[in-house]
Amino acid sequence: MSGTSHSEFVRDFSRAVSAGNASVFAGAGLSRPAGFVDWRELLREIASDLKLDIDQESDLVAIAQFHINEKRSRSRLNEKLIDEFTKDATPTENHRILARLPLVSIWTTNYDTLIEESIRAAGRKPDVKITHANLAQTRHGRDILVYKMHGDVTQPQDAVLTKDDYERYESTHRLFVENLKGDLVSTTYLFLGFSFTDLNIDYVLSRVRVLLGENQRTHYCIMRQPKLPKGKGRIRAEYEYEKRRLELRIEDLKRFAIQPVLVDEYSEITELPRAVSKRAHSRNIFVSGSARDYGAFGESRLNSFVRRLGRELIERGYNLVSGFGRGLGEQAVLGALEGIYCGKKGKDSNRIIIRPFPRVTSGHVDQARSNTLHREDLLSQSGAGIFISGNREDGNATGVWEEFHIAASLGRYPVPVGCTGFAAQEIWSEVYGRQDSFFPMGGVKAALKTLGDITESDDALIKAIFSIIDRVSEDLG
Repeated sequence: MSGTSHSEFVRDFSRAVSAGNASVFAGAGLSRPAGFVDWRELLREIASDLKLDIDQESDLVAIAQFHINEKRSRSRLNEKLIDEFTKDATPTENHRILARLPLVSIWTTNYDTLIEESIRAAGRKPDVKITHANLAQTRHGRDILVYKMHGDVTQPQDAVLTKDDYERYESTHRLFVENLKGDLVSTTYLFLGFSFTDLNIDYVLSRVRVLLGENQRTHYCIMRQPKLPKGKGRIRAEYEYEKRRLELRIEDLKRFAIQPVLVDEYSEITELPRAVSKRAHSRNIFVSGSARDYGAFGESRLNSFVRRLGRELIERGYNLVSGFGRGLGEQAVLGALEGIYCGKKGKDSNRIIIRPFPRVTSGHVDQARSNTLHREDLLSQSGAGIFISGNREDGNATGVWEEFHIAASLGRYPVPVGCTGFAAQEIWSEVYGRQDSFFPMGGVKAALKTLGDITESDDALIKAIFSIIDRVSEDLG
């Protein structure tokens, strides 16, 4: 079966994300791992009441319509929707990755609220569109649009569930249809957790295809291919059937310029968005460090150095990510602001991502756990982390060490300025001793060596830092 390679997808879709021309369409497969039911399970009891076997039915929308026809009421459907989609559920890693990506929009046919909850948890503002009235309103300071194409659990009476709902959709939700058409023309889509059996989506894709012909924008979908079984007979026949059906589906999707990206395991469905995130955030640089004691580097020199680093990050086309650590975070931010407001490229405060650590006041929330989640969020939005000094009253800063370990676990590149001492010195020793593990593409040994030498000038240290960051950006770009 032919599909777009993983590397090609990550490269091209991440470019669209970085350029501000990417969106995601999320189907039921995104929410199912969080504990929510799919359509078949949602309607299982309804089908049973109709004396039908849901596992033998392919037209699930018809089941909902049969129920309405018999009961002359949709109250039972509304209750099922509320019962199933108000259960406690935790957003998955895929939800968290998507929430941090600088996407134009996220469209979904899901009724749950996990997408918007994840966006808010990432410190961003979603502008959620559920009704036509919502489309006429714009939330001030929004970061991303979320279109709930089939409604929301908070308004079950208006959810798209039955054949009647689907047949009337173009008239009852005309603006949603027009907006989706426009998005499909102007942005690159990733369809995630989607089966392409939705009548509304099929209609929109068909209209775009008729309008644009061969000039359609390329979109992507991630699909799991059947696994070759060990057995023969019926098991092998079922595999061959599923394989053939997938082949036909792939060819059909290509009519709409949707390129399938095939995976063998469900875990790869997370690995691909994670790789996109890493590449898309390659220009974001996290600066980690704190200083109660300035050591041999000295207070004046360290403050000046960090401030210059913040300024040069902006001037060289990178963005600053900071948790505003004690003693150094403000210097990096001040330098970055100088780079923005004194630079030739104009003002763009969005190039500084500042997320101070929240102070937990509730006894039900652990401060250390809160800090860890905060660090994971910041580093997930970065391509590399620069580690400077790192100490507090009782010794080396454990927070800086934790940030280093999180960066390593996320596959982010560590750039320790070892000559500033303390935690940064120890991190430098580990990175310098295992360069192949942290920088498999190579080409950073000389620069790393410079960063461990306190006799080097600030000019040499800055040059070494950007030598590594540029190498990383080149590798990811």
